[in-house]
Amino acid sequence: MRHLIDFGDLTRQEWDEIYKRADKIIDNPQQFLDVCHGKVSANLFYEPSTRTNFSFQTAMMRLGGSVFGFADPNSSSVAKGETLKDTIKMVSNYADVIVMRTPWEGAAKAASLYSDVPVVNAGDGGHMHPTQTMADLTTITRLRGSVDGLAIGLCGDLKNGRTVHSLIKALAKFQNIRFYLIAPRDLAIPQYLRQFMQEHHMPFVEVTGLETVIPQLDVLYMTRIQKERFVDPLEYERNKGIYILTRSKLDRARENLLIMHPLPRVDEITVDVDDDPRAVYFQQARFGMFARMALLSDLANQPRMTPAPVEIGTKPVCHNPRCITQTEHYLPPLVKKNGGVDCCAFCDAPL
Repeated sequence: MRHLIDFGDLTRQEWDEIYKRADKIIDNPQQFLDVCHGKVSANLFYEPSTRTNFSFQTAMMRLGGSVFGFADPNSSSVAKGETLKDTIKMVSNYADVIVMRTPWEGAAKAASLYSDVPVVNAGDGGHMHPTQTMADLTTITRLRGSVDGLAIGLCGDLKNGRTVHSLIKALAKFQNIRFYLIAPRDLAIPQYLRQFMQEHHMPFVEVTGLETVIPQLDVLYMTRIQKERFVDPLEYERNKGIYILTRSKLDRARENLLIMHPLPRVDEITVDVDDDPRAVYFQQARFGMFARMALLSDLANQPRMTPAPVEIGTKPVCHNPRCITQTEHYLPPLVKKNGGVDCCAFCDAPL
């Protein structure tokens, strides 16, 4: 069975096929009205979402399918103490595909161990967000023609930004990408991603200033400083509002720059940028719906498959306080190598 937990699960050829399908849907949506007729998506959103939740719902409905689920776990048996395993086993009885967003890193991976149907990671804490990456790559390819050979600036909370983490993993599949990682030292990318980029020969420079690198960029990917990801409120206060993109700062930028943002924004892009033709973040959200249509048209039509039994854990081997293994102790103690270092196979944290 195919799940989408991490964009790294896809080969470049598989992504190219998904993009071609998304491209066809954008140009001829009427041809895809019945692709998922009779199919049902279960959308399990354990934390707030507007774009991702709505775009997955509309994607399934535009394909002729239907949707059920929750946007507040307190309205489900989760509030009664039901484990993630039991929730997934029950929901996969009713659905053809499960889309889930949670605040726990590695939760989608955990769900995939017990589901009879494909699981799509719609964001797991500060870890990964592969379908946002699909939206990002669709946007860049439609508007620039190619992703290869671009200079890409990633700006903001690179430590906790799951959209950034997924995008970096995805861009390893492309050629001659140059990265400018723009973040305060407190919010620099995690070490496992730094090692990943080095292993995959992805040239990058880490800087703390935005204005100095804007003239060199083909894509500027802004992210908000995510208050909900901070354990220490003082760390958030130190870093909030540190990067604010204004119209005047774009005077030195290239005419064909793409200004992107996974949204929602807070104050990191001022409203006077919205009317600049280089600002494509609202268009990016629409492309995300088409990319998710392309994904669901494949996954929702897969045959059901009972997963193989997995080892029953007793206590977590991971010490990341945001890892799903900290609350779901029955999960198997899965380990994988990242840069030669033993890491949690759920959240990628070094062990």
